[in-house]
Amino acid sequence: MARKILLRGDTLPLIRRLWWDWMRPHAKTLALVLLLVILVSGATGLYPVLIKAAFDAFDAKDAQAIALAPLFVIAVTSVKGFSLLALTILTNKVVTRIEADMQTALYGHMIEADLAQIGRESPAALTQRFTTDFAFIREALTRLSTVFLREITTIIALIAAMLWIDPVLTIVAAVIAPFFAYPVNKIGRKLRRVAISTQEQSGSMASLITESLAGTRIAKTYGLERYLKAKAAKTFDDVRDLKMKAANARGRMDPILETGGGLAVAIVLILIGHRILSGGSTVGDFTGFVTALVMAAQPIRALGNLNAIVQEAAAALQRTFAIMDEAPRIQDRPEAKPLQLAGGEVRFSNLTFSYDGDAVALDRVNLVAEAGETTALVGRSGSGKSTLLALVPRLYDVNQGAVLIDGQDVRDVTLASLRRDIAVVSQDVILFDDTVRANIAFGRADATDEEIVGAAKAAAAHDFIMKLPDGYDTVVGTGGGRLSGGERQRISLARAFLKDAPILLLDEATSALDSESERLVQDAIRRLMKGRTTLVIAHRLSTVRNAEKIVVMENGRIAETGSHEVLIGKGGAYARLHRLQLADDGEHSLVTS
Repeated sequence: MARKILLRGDTLPLIRRLWWDWMRPHAKTLALVLLLVILVSGATGLYPVLIKAAFDAFDAKDAQAIALAPLFVIAVTSVKGFSLLALTILTNKVVTRIEADMQTALYGHMIEADLAQIGRESPAALTQRFTTDFAFIREALTRLSTVFLREITTIIALIAAMLWIDPVLTIVAAVIAPFFAYPVNKIGRKLRRVAISTQEQSGSMASLITESLAGTRIAKTYGLERYLKAKAAKTFDDVRDLKMKAANARGRMDPILETGGGLAVAIVLILIGHRILSGGSTVGDFTGFVTALVMAAQPIRALGNLNAIVQEAAAALQRTFAIMDEAPRIQDRPEAKPLQLAGGEVRFSNLTFSYDGDAVALDRVNLVAEAGETTALVGRSGSGKSTLLALVPRLYDVNQGAVLIDGQDVRDVTLASLRRDIAVVSQDVILFDDTVRANIAFGRADATDEEIVGAAKAAAAHDFIMKLPDGYDTVVGTGGGRLSGGERQRISLARAFLKDAPILLLDEATSALDSESERLVQDAIRRLMKGRTTLVIAHRLSTVRNAEKIVVMENGRIAETGSHEVLIGKGGAYARLHRLQLADDGEHSLVTS
């Protein structure tokens, strides 16, 4: 139901949801905001009343009233001034709290989301949701908490003053106002559409900048500067055009509101002038009423501009709620139970999988990785090796068939228990901008310092860690950028040692390392594999020749299965791969000798 409401593009359901989900928990603070708004608006509404009273006192030459008038003005303006200060402080406090709560919830949802959901947008575009989109939301929240409430109550207070001064003229002014509401609302709807396009295009712009700056080395090597600059210029121009449309739409509100206010004042001047000449009104009535009418023009204009801000925020809310409303498909079933490990056998039973529901990545795969043994997956890129590994910790769900661990379908056990018993080491090492100690401890949050050091020693990482400026407390930088590839990989291995999971998944763990680093990492991997059920993907066949079982994959299917010696003897796909690698190694030796 919430999804349908979002797709209709209505603003009111979005605001209603914003209130119930995010603003209502702060109702007490918002009540104080409303009280301060009433004080500000009430003081504003007294201005025309004081002006009328002052002019009437001048006309009547009432010395006492003339003497008291400045004191009343000071009192009213002081109340308004201090109330405005308190209103600003309190509003900023509650708005920034709501913004932080929403950002935390959105981030939490993204972290919990399926890989397929997250993969639809680039990391830069998703990051932009937390900056540009929330800037619109924060601005709207601030304006709704202050401008909307303040201007509405101010208009009410000024209308009350106008009714007290002259009810007939108030009705005349009120009849004119609705004629200007329609174009203002129409402009607001257009701004909503433009805002959605602008926010999406801003995400594309963020992706382009991040991607091109990260690939500066390739860009310079291949002379792509002109291409990237042209592509960026077009993206910037597209964003500029959308911003211009939004600015022009907002700009059209001012003449509409200005003309409306001028027309109302002109009609009032004609009528009140006639009544003064006929003796039906005093100069005080005239001055007080026109003052109230002119003062009301400002909050009315502010409400017109607020409509534009709300529509832009509604577009951001629509995008934010759309992500929050998309429930992950990879989650615990209601009847899910903890995984009960007997030995750690992993079985792929008649398994078929597709990422997009069209092209088949794995086709009727049947395979058993025996408990405590090493099963190697080899084959060309795109043959389905990494996909098969990703199905073990349920990063994706199979379309047909099942993945079984000790006879238990991974879809029938809890995700927490499943992933607790699986360790992964891949060629794409993920380190966070934190200390070495913290990056190793991600393997087990409750680990002691002794256990962390022990894991680092097992991964051949302790010696180089101790040479870092702050040892285990050295911050590794974004993505581990302050460390070499081999150092990052050994920290990743230390994380796996610390986790001590019975099932180990290795995905090209040494493919990008130099010879010295590869030797150290391979030694550590051999220690890590002992006694564990290991599924390993390796580009270099020499690293898996001792595996108990080698599986050759082609086009998402299993082509051959056996030991190194058996597969060589068959003279099939594995033997061909082996001959090609021997030839490549020979050529490499000739080149480097």
